[in-house]
Order: sequence, then C-alpha cells, then structure tokens
Amino acid sequence: MTEDTLRGRRIRVEREIRGMLADATRTERARVERLPSDTKLFGPEISLSSLGGVTLLAAITDRYGVDVAAQDLGLDCLESISTLVDFVVWHLAISPGSGL
Repeated sequence: MTEDTLRGRRIRVEREIRGMLADATRTERARVERLPSDTKLFGPEISLSSLGGVTLLAAITDRYGVDVAAQDLGLDCLESISTLVDFVVWHLAISPGSGL
C-alpha cells in the first residue's frame, strides 16, 4: 500500500469516526469536525459517556469490523480522536480484504 493510499485511508476513517462520534454524543457534526485531532474523548470538548462510548464502539465494529474493546483491553486508544483513528487504521491495514 502506498503512502498516498494510507494517507487517504486515514483521512476517510477520521472523517467517518468524527461523524460516529458526533452521533454517539449527540453533538453537532460540524462542531466535532472543527476539533483538533488530539482532542481528548473524555475531556470537556466531547465528554464521551459510557453509553456514548458503547454506541461509538458498536458503530466502529459495524462499519470496519474492528472490535476495539476486544483488541484493546485497556481501551487506551480512546484517549483522543487521533489515537482512536490510528488504532482503527492500523487494524484495517493488517486485516486482509478490509475493503477500505
């Protein structure tokens, strides 16, 4: 996979995850799109709740087939938007036939 392909995949995944995050937190999508990538998911800008987290993780599993909770038992990837995107992109890269 070329660097341009990886960069394009990351951009697409981040855009989609930001949309899922907006849906899970019932926040205006444009507001979530304006946040920096290093925004903490449990910080004041997003305030991801337990229910929102479950909703977000289910959406990621449905869309990408990546079971975040099963593959990151400490859920360290939920630190920020960027860490979550990186986690999903990495798992897509190692999963044959991911379709993205």
